[in-house]
Amino acid sequence: MTEIIAEQPARHSPLDDAQGIAFGSLMAAFGIVILTHLGLVTGQTAGLAVLISYATGWGFGPVFFVINLPFYWLGYKRMGPVFVAKTLTAVTILSLATMVLPGLVSFETLHPAVGAVLFGFVTGSALLALFRHGSSLGGVGIVALYLQDKTGFRAGWTQLLFDAGVFALALLLRDWQTVAWSFLGAVVVNLVIAMNHRRDRYIAT
Repeated sequence: MTEIIAEQPARHSPLDDAQGIAFGSLMAAFGIVILTHLGLVTGQTAGLAVLISYATGWGFGPVFFVINLPFYWLGYKRMGPVFVAKTLTAVTILSLATMVLPGLVSFETLHPAVGAVLFGFVTGSALLALFRHGSSLGGVGIVALYLQDKTGFRAGWTQLLFDAGVFALALLLRDWQTVAWSFLGAVVVNLVIAMNHRRDRYIAT
């Protein structure tokens, strides 16, 4: 009887990683353009950077870049230098792109409901691309995994608590309708990731 041996999944090449990180970073930046055009907010580190940007008038890109700096040390300890290098690259591209894209892209009509859903789809696909190429956009996710390793406290709960704090703060700076549309966008992002980020359905690593 002939034994059937499953092929080993092919790993991403450096070129694959480069295009995946470029795609993910630029799509995430486009999502931020949609979000900030409508005055919406989101969760995680990007949401905190957006709120700081609204409150101070500082650009999102520089704020997001600086906020992420303390997290790279934890990322190095938890996931290694390659992950940190890829994540730093992704964060840098996103930060720069959000400074450039508003001058190149404009919206004549964009309803908040449509914008929230589009933000969710675009950002969800961006994060999927980054995750699948060994990268992220830094921030709370790294802390959540680190705390889970050290204390056993589930990473998902850490992220949920942080997001709850971000949206509570958003209610102090934005009206409740804006926060409600923002919540819709955050739900779409998480649904896209939850339904598509499956290692058993994605062969290449």
